[in-house]
Amino acid sequence: MSLMYALARQGLFMLPPETAHELSLELMHLTLRGSLARMMRARVVDSPREVMGLTFPNPIGLAAGLDKNARYIDALGSLGFGSIEVGTVTPRPQPGNPAPRLFRLPKARAIINRMGFNNLGVEQFISNVEHSRFREQGGILGLNIGKNFDTPLEKAVDDYVFCLRRVYAHASYVAVNISSPNTAGLRGLQHGDVFDDLLSKLKAEQQRLAEQHGRYVPLAVKVAPDLEADEIQSIADTLRRQGIDGLIATNTTLGREGVEGLPHADEKGGLSGAPVFARSTEVVRQFSAALAGELPIIAVGGIMSAADAQAKIDAGASLVQIYTGFIYQGPGLIREIAAALAPKPFVCGLG
Repeated sequence: MSLMYALARQGLFMLPPETAHELSLELMHLTLRGSLARMMRARVVDSPREVMGLTFPNPIGLAAGLDKNARYIDALGSLGFGSIEVGTVTPRPQPGNPAPRLFRLPKARAIINRMGFNNLGVEQFISNVEHSRFREQGGILGLNIGKNFDTPLEKAVDDYVFCLRRVYAHASYVAVNISSPNTAGLRGLQHGDVFDDLLSKLKAEQQRLAEQHGRYVPLAVKVAPDLEADEIQSIADTLRRQGIDGLIATNTTLGREGVEGLPHADEKGGLSGAPVFARSTEVVRQFSAALAGELPIIAVGGIMSAADAQAKIDAGASLVQIYTGFIYQGPGLIREIAAALAPKPFVCGLG
């Protein structure tokens, strides 16, 4: 399988990145069915984790952004992910930023994107989710919500509450994306009274929806890696005060450390992949200390190997998500991480 993916990747990398992205998802959708899908799932070690009150079949998740419109949930689920996060979705459809907006940096095993929450809107998103079976089969499905690009920041909470209402019944958990660098001003929602007000209103809506649906759906907030220590402490304090259920750390970075001088390194957008690993892991470590175990952390950012995933767990994460590593390494990375993070059998020696 690793050899097959390596050969396929050579062909895909000859295409423009966004074309290759769409083509590979369509190919997975067409081929990963029936016995092949069952075989792929069976090759991933079963290693359940209890996080946010949910049972994750294994600690490896797919990060949001790969399947923005929730069209390929079951195909991706057949690869063995314990959880899949789809979106980011906004209330209304929007085209995102002008192309080209996705760039590979192969020498650094990195990607720069400035997609801009391109998606078909929450109504089509929910229709697609309803056609998937991943949750029925025991997978954990995260639905990632955002705001439309033309919604003023002072009204952003309305977009998030609207999306929460629409996705709530269909989600295992809901991720609140306030950290993409590709929607103007969005990261300002991570700070101060604006952040506190956003979480307060989302929490109140979550409680109302839990009563309405008879089911509590956890809320997780996704943050940026480009945070100072005092900002991390302030965010952690607000998350705890508002009773948020989880933290996803981190999104892409505006920094360019590790890619200087490479083709496309000066493109605007968020950098993901190997160069963001160290910074993202340090942010996880600092949040872990600031949260003192009161909120679980889902770590994402630069995971290219099982050792990288273990480093995130060692830094304080309960679960990990992959994105760029999946593009460069292929489905074998899921099995590699699952095997590495599975509990080791205890052997009592005699002597």
